[in-house]
Amino acid sequence: MKVLMFGWEFPPHISGGLGTACYGITRGLATIPDLKVLFVVPKAFGDEDKSKVEDIIGANNVSICNKKIRYAHQSKQLDYIEVESKLVPYTDPDEYYKLQTLNVGDGFKYFQTDDEGKFHFSGGYGNQLMQEIRNYAIIGNVIAQENSFDVIHAHDWLTYPAGIAAKEATGKPLVIHVHATDFDRSGGRVNPVVFDIEKRGMEAADKIITVSNLTRNTVIEKYGIPAEKVITVYNAVDPIRSDYNNFVNKGLDEKIVTFLGRITMQKGPEFFIEAANKVLQKMNNVRFVMAGNGDMMEKMVRRAASLKIMDKFSFTGFLRGQDVYSMLRMSDLYVMPSVSEPFGISPLEAMQSNVPVLISYQSGVAEILTYAIKTDFWDVDAMADAIYGVLNYPSLGKMFAKYGKEEVDSLKWENSARQIKKVYDSVVR
Repeated sequence: MKVLMFGWEFPPHISGGLGTACYGITRGLATIPDLKVLFVVPKAFGDEDKSKVEDIIGANNVSICNKKIRYAHQSKQLDYIEVESKLVPYTDPDEYYKLQTLNVGDGFKYFQTDDEGKFHFSGGYGNQLMQEIRNYAIIGNVIAQENSFDVIHAHDWLTYPAGIAAKEATGKPLVIHVHATDFDRSGGRVNPVVFDIEKRGMEAADKIITVSNLTRNTVIEKYGIPAEKVITVYNAVDPIRSDYNNFVNKGLDEKIVTFLGRITMQKGPEFFIEAANKVLQKMNNVRFVMAGNGDMMEKMVRRAASLKIMDKFSFTGFLRGQDVYSMLRMSDLYVMPSVSEPFGISPLEAMQSNVPVLISYQSGVAEILTYAIKTDFWDVDAMADAIYGVLNYPSLGKMFAKYGKEEVDSLKWENSARQIKKVYDSVVR
C-alpha cells in the first residue's frame, strides 16, 4: 500500500506539535511491511529526514506550467497555460512574475509564479497563509496525477484543500487527520473561513481520524459529522535520543516549574501565572519558567510584572530539539493548563524525562494518562495546591515521575500506526 500524505511542516522545520506528530506517524507507518509514504510539504528545505518515507516533495519545487488540473467535483477540466504579459506595473526585473491564467466561465483568475512556473511557499504561517493553502491545493492536484498511490492522508485544516484536490483528480479515498479544530484554537470564537475549510474537508473525507475523544466529540457535535465516520487514534511519543539524555545542572537551588508550549489563549498561560502567584505567596524557593512564544507573550510578561513576581519568572522564548529536553530535565514539575487541548504531546516528553506533570482535564492526553495530576484549567486554586504539594512533598513527585515514565514508555507510534493502517484498509476496500 502507498500513501500520499499532505502535511504543513516536517522536522527539523517545525513550530509546534503538528510537525512532531506527522514525523511520529511516518516513523510508525514505516514499521508496517509493504506500506510506503510519499510526504508532501509546502516548502522542502532539503535537510528533512527521509529515512522513514519514500520521498518528501516540496510543493515549491513543482511547476504548474501546461498542467491539466482536474476537479471532478466541479465537473471541469482546467488548463493552466503560462503566458507572457507586460501588464505588470511597477516592477523591476528582480520582482517580475509571470502570470498563470485559469479560465472558468466568463472570468479569469491570476496566479503568481516564478519564471519556472512554480509557486513560492514560505513554509510557515505568515500573512499569505490563505493564498498558500489555495496554491498548495493546486499543487496537490498535480502531484496526485503524477504519482501512483492507494489512499490520501491530509493533516489538519491547512492541507484539507490539497487532499480534496488530490481526491478529485484521482478518485482515490481521502482520510483526514484532525489534530485540532478552530474551536480549540479560538476558544469558540471560530474564524468562519477556517471553519468552512475544516467542514468541507470533513465532509469530503471517507474517514476522519481524531487524536482524542475530546476532539472526536467536537467534530461530531460542532461540524455535524456522522459518528461512524470518525475514529480516535491517540498520539504517542518518540523515544528520547541518546544525546538528549545528558545530565543538566540547574545552576541554582530553586525548584523549577515549567510551562512549555505556544503562549496563546488555547494553552492557558494566564492560569499558569495566576497559580504561580498563589504558590509564591506560600513559598519563595521556586522559579517559574514560561518556554515558548505566541501572541500572548507580551500580555503575560506585563501580568507577571503587575503581580511583582518577575524576579521569580523566566521567559525563554521558543525552544526546540535538545533545548526542550534540557529544560525539562531541570524541571521539578511540568504544567500544561490548556483550555482546549486536542491531545498534547509535550506532557509525554516531560514524563519521558522523569518529570511529574500537571495537566488540565480539558486535554485529550488526560484520557489516557493515569500517573498525571489533573485539574480544571480554570481552577487556579487547585492548580496552585497541586504545584505546592509536589514541590514540598518529594515522595509525591518521585512517585508520579517513576510510574509516569513507565506509563509513557508504553505509548509507541508503532501502535498508533497499526490503528491508522486499519483505517486505510477500511477505505481502500
